[in-house]
Amino acid sequence: MDKFFNIFEIDEELVNNLFSRPFEGPHFHDYDEIIILTQGSMKHYIDFNEEEVIAPFACYISTGKMHRILPQKDFRGWVVNYKIEFIPDSKLNIYSNFFTSTNASLSTGHCLNRLVSLCEIINAEYHHEFSDYHTIRYLLNGLISMIYTERKRNVPVAGNIRDAQYNTFHNFLKLVEEYYRRDEGVEFYAGKLNMSARNLNIICKNNFQKSVSEIIETRKLVEAKHMLIHTDKTVSEIGFELGYNEKSYFTRVFHNKMDITPSRFREMVRSLLS
Repeated sequence: MDKFFNIFEIDEELVNNLFSRPFEGPHFHDYDEIIILTQGSMKHYIDFNEEEVIAPFACYISTGKMHRILPQKDFRGWVVNYKIEFIPDSKLNIYSNFFTSTNASLSTGHCLNRLVSLCEIINAEYHHEFSDYHTIRYLLNGLISMIYTERKRNVPVAGNIRDAQYNTFHNFLKLVEEYYRRDEGVEFYAGKLNMSARNLNIICKNNFQKSVSEIIETRKLVEAKHMLIHTDKTVSEIGFELGYNEKSYFTRVFHNKMDITPSRFREMVRSLLS
């Protein structure tokens, strides 16, 4: 994408156009993407994971993720693309290092209507003869915040506790981002957050349905896939950089998570892209 920002509506004409030509294969973006699905469904392939997405739904795909979308005929909604420099401190971006994609189920009615209205306002400003990118950035930040809030509302605990847990979880992810290349466990992160290992695990389970150690491994795995795709470093070099002292151990962990070895993963990605 040459521009910093783009937005378009997925309407009947666009969907018919999509179905009139071969669907695009797996590809990488040099921009972040938000898909707001207001009607219908789609199959979403991202980093070798497949998921069925049913409206109403918001899906965030960060820069560098390999993905492919197969929409159904009734697929409707909005797509927003933007360069990282346009929204450098996105609330959703940090989650891209731990989730294959960052999704949020949306409530019908008021919630969905607000998101659609905001997309319409952004679209109108973008196509205005004298469009103002400062205004678009402000509105896009609002859209991202609304999706972020909807995701937070899906956490299965009550109001005040949920907000406190979500903030702690967010701080935990920041710490993992700083230290994941080191061989640190739950006690280390719990100490940094001035809480017990048990409570930190409970918060992680509530917010991510995974334990502390599983989240750390997920972050390592995301980085491993990125390095396998975007660098020519050997499997041993990648494993060592991520804190695995033996190639065989790194390969075993990767295979347990992905059902494929690191070397085979690299071969498959290169084959798909060629």
